[in-house]
Amino acid sequence: MNLSYQWLNQYLPLAQNGIKPAELAEKLARTAVEIDDVFTPGAGLKKLVVGYVESVVDHPDSDHLHVCQVQISADETVQIVCGAPNVATGKKVIVALPGARIADNQKIRKGKIRGEVSNGMLCALQEIGFSEKVAPKDYDEGIWFMPDDAVVGDEVYPYLGLDDEIIATDVTPNRGDMFSMYGNVNDIAAMYDLPANFTMHELTETGTENTTDLIQVNVADARLASTYQIRVIKDLQIADSPLWLQRRLWNAGVRPINNVVDVTNYIMLKYGQPLHSFDFDKLTDKQLNVQEITAPTKFTTLDGEVRDLLVGDLVIADGQTPVALAGTMGGESTKVDDQTTSVALEAAIFEPIHVRKQSRRLDLHSESSMRFERGINPELVTQALDEAAFWLQELAHGHATKGIAKVGEPQVAPTPITITTTRVNHVLGTALTTAEIVKLFDRLQFKTNVAGDELEVLVPARRWDISLPADLYEEIARIYGYDNIPETLPTTQDTLGGLNPSQTFIRSARRVMEGLGLNQAISYSLLTEQQATQFTLAATDQTPVKLDYPMSSEHTTARMNLISGLLLDVAYNVARKNTDVALYEQGRAFLPVAGQERPNEPEYLAAAITGNLTPATWQSKPVAVDFFSVKGMVEQLLSNLKLTDVKFVANQTRADMHPGRTADIYVADQLVGFIGQVHPLTAKEYKINETYVFQLDLSQLMTLVNDTNYYTPISKYPSVTRDMALLVDKTVTNADILAVINDNAGKFLVDVKLFDVYQGTNLPGGKKSLAYTLTYQDATATLTEDQVNAAFEKVVTALEAAVNAEVR
Repeated sequence: MNLSYQWLNQYLPLAQNGIKPAELAEKLARTAVEIDDVFTPGAGLKKLVVGYVESVVDHPDSDHLHVCQVQISADETVQIVCGAPNVATGKKVIVALPGARIADNQKIRKGKIRGEVSNGMLCALQEIGFSEKVAPKDYDEGIWFMPDDAVVGDEVYPYLGLDDEIIATDVTPNRGDMFSMYGNVNDIAAMYDLPANFTMHELTETGTENTTDLIQVNVADARLASTYQIRVIKDLQIADSPLWLQRRLWNAGVRPINNVVDVTNYIMLKYGQPLHSFDFDKLTDKQLNVQEITAPTKFTTLDGEVRDLLVGDLVIADGQTPVALAGTMGGESTKVDDQTTSVALEAAIFEPIHVRKQSRRLDLHSESSMRFERGINPELVTQALDEAAFWLQELAHGHATKGIAKVGEPQVAPTPITITTTRVNHVLGTALTTAEIVKLFDRLQFKTNVAGDELEVLVPARRWDISLPADLYEEIARIYGYDNIPETLPTTQDTLGGLNPSQTFIRSARRVMEGLGLNQAISYSLLTEQQATQFTLAATDQTPVKLDYPMSSEHTTARMNLISGLLLDVAYNVARKNTDVALYEQGRAFLPVAGQERPNEPEYLAAAITGNLTPATWQSKPVAVDFFSVKGMVEQLLSNLKLTDVKFVANQTRADMHPGRTADIYVADQLVGFIGQVHPLTAKEYKINETYVFQLDLSQLMTLVNDTNYYTPISKYPSVTRDMALLVDKTVTNADILAVINDNAGKFLVDVKLFDVYQGTNLPGGKKSLAYTLTYQDATATLTEDQVNAAFEKVVTALEAAVNAEVR
């Protein structure tokens, strides 16, 4: 939730006590909820003032531009060329003066547009940093008009809330009360021991009719909605909301629509109570029923999307016709529009599980569903409904009819919980007195009854997350201050800490990857089904693990590989012009097993590299990544992990990989991974360039490690080299030749290097030439020519027989 510091300051003396937004955010993070950001909407903007359009004439050399005379101060009028179709004489507008900075740090300069001088710019909200999500739709195609009482020449920031400071909180599921200004005000008042002056408005009904004579309500099953309440407001005049209300909404991330819809959103932000307005005249039966769907049906929501409702979905029905998805979104058929004159205003507490299930299944997550899923304060349901009616009378000039049509009463009785001072101090490691504990509860507005060491705490209904003594211990600790709890060392047996072999192996692998220049990435464990089932190490016909209620369509299936997540990371970088990317990830894959409820979760290591390994400099050209550079990384990794007998075997059939640049990786004849280039078609799907990847099963590798360490002294005797150039078929691989050499070279061979590959003219068709250097050395004596020649001839003979090689 986005918390407006200025709005909070209306209810709490924050500025008066020197509590700045950054300090408040830090206190909230340590005491209540996580903080995503603290920002000022107008940061980076400058030289934006209120202007008055004195005249507008068509540009002589354009069919859409206008030449405007705009007053920018009491004694100065300037000419500005503007292309907005809605620019009009007599309107007050946002003027970016020459030298101004607007969105994306764009600088405005004085200049000429098709021959006409333009001293600045008339701005739309989007041009000064407002997102499309919150900018009013009525001004999508034009500039924004300031209110008539705005003073020409004044800076626009206070009018638009751009000088406010916003604290973006990430509310945890157990603290649904923090999804409202009311909840935040109460908690912040307790944190700082400040008086709260939360303003509520009482409704005086101005209508003459009784609500229950106009509309009836019914709840099919009490468990579906503990309370359901309706007020009717008539004679409404639909219009734009006043600027103060629009400012409240867009600083909270909500788009202003009109005065009726805006009031319901404002009350939701203030009290945490979602409301919904039905166009009263569009209700046919005038009987609203809270019920479950009994047969599959199609329903069009406010966003114009047709939803497939299933049996058991919770709806509000007009008679038997669904008109809203309960707790989630209203229907198209009864929405408030410019012709609306009367509304049925709804406030309720819907059963959270129903709301959560249908919002997940329909992928329809709204501000309302988010609050209903986490809980609603029963103390304020009626107050929120009444205050919304109050504002509809004030801002839309409506008349609230008498009384409320309702079913069920909110359960507002406090929850009694008994604790003792002794136990509190034992759990928290503190030395608080009973009086000090009572004072902490007073700050939270929890009533207490004290009997000696025992305290009975009456937890108000607005804190529905508290039901156990342990919950009260947490409240004491956070209001007292975690920083004030004394530090103590735990009493344990004398056991030495350390990493187990698995942890040691994994950390060693990560260190090698970082030493090779790769950056660690942490990707989502949930992907689309297609992404999750790509790049598997071994083929499987098992169905991947899927979530019943995924948060989004992009995160539905548990991954069976790590490469897909890395390719998404590569795509994210490439889209932002960072084309040289080298990432690795270590984590678990989730491999389904036939007849087993839970999947296996092996530890994998994967990497994805694209672009250049080294950049261009004044003395060297860039070095692009290729198969062999990545193969060298894998060889170095396996060598550092003390793994021997490593082989790379070409594989032309591995899905999603380039058929000519892919190899399986074996250790001791056991498949442990693969390496190669991502198939060009797959790379195109991910919107990335040529990319090389590898993936290793660390869980398998751990079982293959040779933990025996051998010390081999450096030989003091000279080495002897022999070169050979072999003419072989193009189908013969370097790995084939190395295998023959190593099997037949004898005990004195210490190294083999391929130093030349040639395919071209002067060679027979279907042939290639490979040149190798063989190095021989004896650790105990000087080798003789006869020993080296004999070993070399044995290799040559074996190559001629095994791969039909011809020594050139």
